Amino acid sequence: MAQANIPSGHDRPISRRCERAVVTAYRELRSFGTPDPDAFRSCTTLYRIHHPEASLNEARRLVAEWIDHHVIRDDPGPTPGCGCD
Repeated sequence: MAQANIPSGHDRPISRRCERAVVTAYRELRSFGTPDPDAFRSCTTLYRIHHPEASLNEARRLVAEWIDHHVIRDDPGPTPGCGCD
């Protein structure tokens, strides 16, 4: 099975636990060959476990922003997102 070409970025700390969990899960799922839509859905579910008060649309938006920021663009800067630590 072919491995996805996902930038590692593991040397950059992510301060929010939920954000770190989402990005780590996405990278790991993709590295094992999980298709992008399935990895995204899993990460959306993971976010909602951390934040059960969040709507599905809010969870999807934040997960998409974090994946784009940390994985696609490999940007080391801070991200917008939830207010937790």
